[in-house]
Amino acid sequence: MKQYPLIAVSLFFTIPLLAQSTTDTTKIHNLNTVKVEATRINQDILRLAPIQGTYIYSGKKNEVIDLTQKNIAQTEKYGRQIFAKIPGVFVYDMDGTGNQMNISTRGLDPHRGWEFNIRKDGIITNSDMYGYPASHYNIPMEAVERIELVRGTGSLQYGAQFGGMLNYISKQPDTTKAFTFETINTIGSYGLVSTYNGVSGKIDKFRYSTWLNKKWISGYRDNSDSQYDAEAVSLYYDASKNLHFKLEWTHSNYITHLAGPLTDEMFNNNPKMSTRSRNYYNPNIHIPSMTVDWKINPKTQLQLTSSAVIGARNSVMFDKPVTIEDAISATTLQYTNRQVDIDHFNSYTTELRGLHSYKFLERTNTFTTGIQLMNNDLHRQQQGKGTTGTDFDLSLVTPGWGRDLHYKTNNIAVFAENRWLLSNKFSVSTGARIEIGETNMTGTTTYYSDAELPNTIKHKFPLFGVSMQYDLTENINFYGGASQAYRPVILKDIIPASIYEVSDKNLKDAYGYNTEAGFRGKWKSLKWDITGFYLRYNNRLGTIAQTNSQGDLIIFKTNIGDSRTKGVELFLQKDFYLGNQASLSVFTSTSYMDAKYQDAIIKSGNTNTNVSGNKVESVPNWISRNGFTLKYSVVSFSALYSYTSNSFADALNTVEPSISGASGIVPSYQLLDLNLAIQLTDKIKVQINANNILDEHYFTKRPQFYPGPGIWPSDGRTFSGTVSIKI
Repeated sequence: MKQYPLIAVSLFFTIPLLAQSTTDTTKIHNLNTVKVEATRINQDILRLAPIQGTYIYSGKKNEVIDLTQKNIAQTEKYGRQIFAKIPGVFVYDMDGTGNQMNISTRGLDPHRGWEFNIRKDGIITNSDMYGYPASHYNIPMEAVERIELVRGTGSLQYGAQFGGMLNYISKQPDTTKAFTFETINTIGSYGLVSTYNGVSGKIDKFRYSTWLNKKWISGYRDNSDSQYDAEAVSLYYDASKNLHFKLEWTHSNYITHLAGPLTDEMFNNNPKMSTRSRNYYNPNIHIPSMTVDWKINPKTQLQLTSSAVIGARNSVMFDKPVTIEDAISATTLQYTNRQVDIDHFNSYTTELRGLHSYKFLERTNTFTTGIQLMNNDLHRQQQGKGTTGTDFDLSLVTPGWGRDLHYKTNNIAVFAENRWLLSNKFSVSTGARIEIGETNMTGTTTYYSDAELPNTIKHKFPLFGVSMQYDLTENINFYGGASQAYRPVILKDIIPASIYEVSDKNLKDAYGYNTEAGFRGKWKSLKWDITGFYLRYNNRLGTIAQTNSQGDLIIFKTNIGDSRTKGVELFLQKDFYLGNQASLSVFTSTSYMDAKYQDAIIKSGNTNTNVSGNKVESVPNWISRNGFTLKYSVVSFSALYSYTSNSFADALNTVEPSISGASGIVPSYQLLDLNLAIQLTDKIKVQINANNILDEHYFTKRPQFYPGPGIWPSDGRTFSGTVSIKI
């Protein structure tokens, strides 16, 4: 039996009657029907090529998730299922509606993935790299073909982020037809209804793709309903085989009810309960872009992209600790006025990249270089006096804002990297990135001196990196390297929350480096990737207590110290062939992380406490996901067991929960997911998902601030069914 390492299906080739004619006589030879069957083993985790497009990935840890081959609850967008085979991915799982992805690696902050350079088809989607780097844009997994993740040592080519690059590659146009239609429809627990519909095709030199997705859910918790829509239109023009143009617009928008945080007692009594009924969150993001790809000759190619992130992050909330009830006043017979906050994003990016191959000492080396220009204006309007109503309403009953600020950044980055092929098996890549920019904050607050508020932050960083790869065989190699990284001081770091806070005028951007060394490969039916890493994160932001010239205690927002995270990431998969139509794939994806503060002091009560040696919050020592996929003919069944050990919620490593639930231990948890897929025909697929089948009551983080300090429970047991049709 011949083996094809793609998807587990059976291929049937029938050799029909062969007729042969001559001028004199006709001879007919009847041949027996021959059926050739091949079991394709699941290849839902792949690696990037050493050179791909205008990027160099040689020597860098990277993974590619092929979503077309995964059994997952894609509508719900459970991070543990999507990233199951990428060791060390921490999932901040407080949004069971599937509206946002909150993940991190190597002990970084998972809030909306803001330690990553997040892209869609190579286009940046982070809302504002210097003011608010979270990615509020939210692509449905039904529209994604694969996900590329490059860890921090590859960051010089695309950005300076500690986490690396996370690139969602959308489904490409079907070039075999002028018109192809795909529809994916899901129903599930707690009122989940989702419909995704897309069309694509090719007409002469034009290709096109467009899709839309709408989703509704009442939510696992009370007052956690959500309405979601997203769309995209992509137009391609292939001027020649070497010159391609692309215009794209994509948009995501959702309104979700925020059920509010819980205390530990509330969570233990009923994790579905709600403490807020009038809180709403709404990111509405548009991303237009233009891309030009030009292969000048077999050795040289250029790519030009120009894009924008335009939209707003809106919220209207009764923004008080969970210990304060949101109730109708006996005096006014009304609720308290809610707080309205709006961030307006106006972020513009232009990137020009080039890659050239050349001969040196009779070997082919590769050089990539580029320039990135960013012009951003984050307009933050907060603490507006909203209505006393209960619906989603951003109107103000009193004109004006408590904070009305502009955070404007101009930045230029130039990078270059060269892959030196020192032998047929050994290569070294050296690179550098120079970031030069300036951020100016202006505006007003109602509680802070206008003269003291303006701030200017300069970004000047030369960053360097090196990576190496030694190929034992075509499929087995050693790799490793080191690369510097930095994270700009963002808007929330420098805005005083009250009159009792003062921001350091000399705040420094966080900076540090990633190092890693690994061994990966594929031998027969065994695949593996084991990596050791060390991440240094200097100049972390926080608060310390100080006394001003009048002798009053103030909270000083400044750089509090450093941290380091070290650990091991292991991926191991073994495939078994069980017959002409059957296969079994078993894997483990496990990481160990040790993250601790170094030379760090933070405010505790009215005094300062040295937290050097304490564990970094929200970094569990162990994250392990293990599972199998059993395939027979057109049926595929998967099981996934996920374990995450406990972690601390604050830098003080508080063990006993606080009254509000904002500090204390985050307990360990273990989850079991089951997925069944049946390919009824080559055009119709049915899938059934049982998520958290053991109904584990758990939470992944105790946020200190947004969306409210306390416990945010994750989803319990849910079910869903999906029907996919492509014609």
